[in-house]
Amino acid sequence: MTTSAFAGPGRHSVYTGRATNWPMVVLSIALVVPLLAVSNMSAGDRGDLVILLLVIGVGVLLEMLTSSSVRTAAGPHGVTVRFGVLGLPRCTYRLAQIAHAEVINLPAWSVVYGFWWTPRRTCCTVRSGPTLRLTLHSGRTVTITVPDAPAAVAVIREAAAR
Repeated sequence: MTTSAFAGPGRHSVYTGRATNWPMVVLSIALVVPLLAVSNMSAGDRGDLVILLLVIGVGVLLEMLTSSSVRTAAGPHGVTVRFGVLGLPRCTYRLAQIAHAEVINLPAWSVVYGFWWTPRRTCCTVRSGPTLRLTLHSGRTVTITVPDAPAAVAVIREAAAR
């Protein structure tokens, strides 16, 4: 996480942060192992076992690639969000698109782990707690897990005020 301490005329602050949740990835992999053991006991055909192993392997790989981390950068060009190990999907919200930025407290029961998109909202969340929420002029909300949400909001508001 970085914020510039040299803000002033002709200068601007930039926020960068990375939030990870490797314990959740490890927990979900640990939950797959009993599934594999049960399916191995009930599998009568060797071909079914190979397909099941392939499906579980692809599922674990997709979870590791998409649900492990969120990298965020905010500054005078807007907010850029990169998700997962590969940084995909990558979303950029220009300051002109952002109507409001705020910190919300995301409870554990309402966290949607990973990248989720619906017609009215986008969630890039990996854990509960203080979270950055952007409301766009279109009415769409974007919820992003960041390490220091108040600092991110301060940088966005400072950039929008200039």
